[in-house]
Amino acid sequence: MSKGNHSAVSEFILLGLTENAEVQAILFGVFLVIYLTSVMGNLSLIVLIQVSPQLHTPMYFFLSHLAFVDFSFTSSVTPNMLMNFLREVKNITFYACAIQLCCFITFVVCELYLLSIMAYDRYVAIRNPLLYVVLMPRKLCIQMIASTYVYGFTVGLVQTVGTFHLSFCNSNIVNHFYCDDVPLVALACSDTHIKELMLLIIAGFNTLCSLVIVLVSYVFIFFTILRIHSAEGRQKAFSTCASHLTSITIFYGTVIFMYLQPKSSHSLNLDKFASVFYVVVIPMLNPLIYSLRNQEVKSALKRIIEKLHLVINAQNHSE
Repeated sequence: MSKGNHSAVSEFILLGLTENAEVQAILFGVFLVIYLTSVMGNLSLIVLIQVSPQLHTPMYFFLSHLAFVDFSFTSSVTPNMLMNFLREVKNITFYACAIQLCCFITFVVCELYLLSIMAYDRYVAIRNPLLYVVLMPRKLCIQMIASTYVYGFTVGLVQTVGTFHLSFCNSNIVNHFYCDDVPLVALACSDTHIKELMLLIIAGFNTLCSLVIVLVSYVFIFFTILRIHSAEGRQKAFSTCASHLTSITIFYGTVIFMYLQPKSSHSLNLDKFASVFYVVVIPMLNPLIYSLRNQEVKSALKRIIEKLHLVINAQNHSE
């Protein structure tokens, strides 16, 4: 990934979302609030799962890693985007751009497969509730998570090397608010055919493969729920899947829109605004979805608040 003879560019200029200074000031305030909410929501969810014994199950183990991935991939982009709202020259060095792209792809791939693992986990829990912990032992859960991170990093590294091995000699102005594959490849002055093919195949494979796992899991879940005789049992089974289904719909819908559209209809400007939802909003929505629509998380949070309240009252009385 060294520059060597491959590129005459030492830095890139990010165009961002708009050149209007007043709009940039407004967007800075809005995205700062969203980012802080996302960071607080995801880190709070991780801490809550760690300190609540009733949440020490495979489902919440995977959820804590989803929160970590959401926090990581929004943090790989949003802080730099916020700083650029306040700067006249929105530059990023060649190597910083490469690191940002690698981190971003890594965590996006991790999220794809985490969502598919969580779908399979829901199937096991609904299909064999009494044997759930036996069928999903902690060692297996750790192996699944570890393989997701290793594979995600491998994909991120391969894609990043493929992009930054291209020659950038005519322009260094990136029509985006972060270093993304598509606008970077559009800048290259060398042959991009192999890289475009690699991007389409790898993105298509990962999206399709993970989506197939999700769909197959939910087909089995659907038929399993139909075999549950009690209405209360069916409702409980559906409720355990509601949050996950919401996250899947939002995430996969955005991924498919961004990366799997035909080149003839591909618009970088449209991608930028879709990316805002994808990079900034979704990581904020996930902890809210899993908190507001999950009774166990709400109960655990209520217990923690009650304990803190008792501790504060005890300290006040002692004084």
